Amino acid sequence: VQLQASGGGLVQAGGSLRLSCAASGRTVSTYDVGWFRQAPGKEREFVASISWHGGATSYADSVEGRFNIFRDNAKNTVTLQMDSLKPEDTAVYYCAAPTIPYASVKTTRGIGYWGQGTLVTVSS
Repeated sequence: VQLQASGGGLVQAGGSLRLSCAASGRTVSTYDVGWFRQAPGKEREFVASISWHGGATSYADSVEGRFNIFRDNAKNTVTLQMDSLKPEDTAVYYCAAPTIPYASVKTTRGIGYWGQGTLVTVSS
Protein backbone atom coordinates (compact mmCIF):
# COMPACT_ATOMS: atom_id res chain seq x y z
CA VAL A 1 0.00 0.00 0.00
CA GLN A 2 1.35 3.42 -0.92
CA LEU A 3 -0.11 6.39 0.93
CA GLN A 4 0.07 9.99 -0.19
CA ALA A 5 -0.91 12.79 2.18
CA SER A 6 -1.81 16.24 0.91
CA GLY A 7 -3.67 19.38 1.89
CA GLY A 8 -1.34 21.01 4.38
CA GLY A 9 -0.59 24.69 4.39
CA LEU A 10 -0.51 27.90 6.38
CA VAL A 11 -3.66 29.03 8.17
CA GLN A 12 -4.51 31.49 10.90
CA ALA A 13 -5.67 30.33 14.30
CA GLY A 14 -9.36 29.51 14.20
CA GLY A 15 -9.20 28.51 10.56
CA SER A 16 -9.71 25.17 8.84
CA LEU A 17 -7.78 22.78 6.65
CA ARG A 18 -8.67 19.48 5.04
CA LEU A 19 -6.03 16.79 4.71
CA SER A 20 -6.39 13.95 2.27
CA CYS A 21 -4.72 10.55 2.26
CA ALA A 22 -4.85 8.75 -1.08
CA ALA A 23 -3.95 5.08 -1.29
CA SER A 24 -2.58 3.25 -4.27
CA GLY A 25 -1.10 -0.12 -5.03
CA ARG A 26 -3.70 -1.93 -3.00
CA THR A 27 -7.12 -1.07 -1.67
CA VAL A 28 -7.24 0.23 1.89
CA SER A 29 -10.81 -0.93 2.32
CA THR A 30 -9.62 -3.68 4.69
CA TYR A 31 -7.29 -1.41 6.71
CA ASP A 32 -7.90 0.97 9.56
CA VAL A 33 -6.23 4.27 8.68
CA GLY A 34 -4.84 6.82 11.08
CA TRP A 35 -3.41 10.31 11.13
CA PHE A 36 -0.38 11.15 13.23
CA ARG A 37 1.58 14.34 13.64
CA GLN A 38 5.05 15.37 14.65
CA ALA A 39 5.95 18.83 15.83
CA PRO A 40 9.58 20.03 15.87
CA GLY A 41 11.49 18.46 18.73
CA LYS A 42 8.60 16.20 19.72
CA GLU A 43 7.70 12.59 19.17
CA ARG A 44 5.17 11.53 16.60
CA GLU A 45 1.73 11.34 18.18
CA PHE A 46 -1.65 9.89 17.36
CA VAL A 47 -4.29 12.31 16.08
CA ALA A 48 -7.22 10.29 14.76
CA SER A 49 -8.13 6.95 13.24
CA ILE A 50 -11.00 5.34 11.41
CA SER A 51 -11.89 1.68 11.16
CA TRP A 52 -11.71 -0.17 7.88
CA HIS A 53 -15.51 -0.04 7.52
CA GLY A 54 -15.74 3.58 8.60
CA GLY A 55 -18.07 2.85 11.47
CA ALA A 56 -15.67 3.60 14.31
CA THR A 57 -13.45 6.61 14.87
CA SER A 58 -11.01 7.65 17.58
CA TYR A 59 -9.47 11.00 18.39
CA ALA A 60 -6.73 12.31 20.61
CA ASP A 61 -8.10 14.40 23.47
CA SER A 62 -6.33 17.45 22.08
CA VAL A 63 -8.34 17.40 18.84
CA GLU A 64 -11.65 15.89 19.99
CA GLY A 65 -14.53 18.04 18.83
CA ARG A 66 -12.39 20.02 16.36
CA PHE A 67 -11.19 17.34 13.93
CA ASN A 68 -13.27 14.87 11.95
CA ILE A 69 -11.98 11.81 10.10
CA PHE A 70 -13.92 10.05 7.38
CA ARG A 71 -13.22 7.76 4.45
CA ASP A 72 -14.43 6.84 1.00
CA ASN A 73 -13.41 3.28 0.25
CA ALA A 74 -14.68 3.53 -3.31
CA LYS A 75 -12.15 6.30 -3.92
CA ASN A 76 -9.48 4.79 -1.67
CA THR A 77 -9.19 8.01 0.33
CA VAL A 78 -9.25 9.04 3.99
CA THR A 79 -9.83 12.67 4.92
CA LEU A 80 -9.06 14.63 8.06
CA GLN A 81 -11.15 17.78 8.41
CA MET A 82 -9.49 20.15 10.86
CA ASP A 83 -11.48 23.08 12.26
CA SER A 84 -10.80 25.67 14.95
CA LEU A 85 -7.09 25.19 14.43
CA LYS A 86 -4.68 26.31 17.12
CA PRO A 87 -0.99 27.19 16.93
CA GLU A 88 -0.23 24.01 18.88
CA ASP A 89 -1.65 22.01 15.96
CA THR A 90 1.39 23.04 13.93
CA ALA A 91 3.19 19.87 12.82
CA VAL A 92 3.89 17.55 9.95
CA TYR A 93 0.88 15.31 9.54
CA TYR A 94 1.20 11.71 8.36
CA CYS A 95 -1.40 9.18 7.36
CA ALA A 96 -0.66 5.58 8.20
CA ALA A 97 -1.97 2.06 7.89
CA PRO A 98 -1.09 -1.07 9.85
CA THR A 99 0.92 -3.95 8.49
CA ILE A 100 -1.98 -6.33 9.03
CA PRO A 101 -5.50 -5.75 7.64
CA TYR A 102 -8.18 -5.03 10.22
CA ALA A 103 -5.56 -4.21 12.88
CA SER A 104 -5.77 -1.09 15.03
CA VAL A 105 -3.74 1.98 14.16
CA LYS A 106 -3.93 4.05 17.35
CA THR A 107 -0.22 3.86 18.11
CA THR A 108 2.91 3.88 15.99
CA ARG A 109 3.43 0.21 16.81
CA GLY A 110 2.32 -2.06 14.05
CA ILE A 111 2.32 0.68 11.44
CA GLY A 112 3.42 -0.83 8.16
CA TYR A 113 2.72 2.04 5.80
CA TRP A 114 3.34 5.77 6.17
CA GLY A 115 2.45 8.61 3.88
CA GLN A 116 5.17 11.15 3.17
CA GLY A 117 3.80 13.85 5.47
CA THR A 118 2.23 17.22 4.86
CA LEU A 119 3.09 20.36 6.84
CA VAL A 120 0.39 22.25 8.71
CA THR A 121 1.33 25.64 10.12
CA VAL A 122 -1.12 27.58 12.27
CA SER A 123 -0.22 31.18 12.97
CA SER A 124 -1.44 33.05 16.04
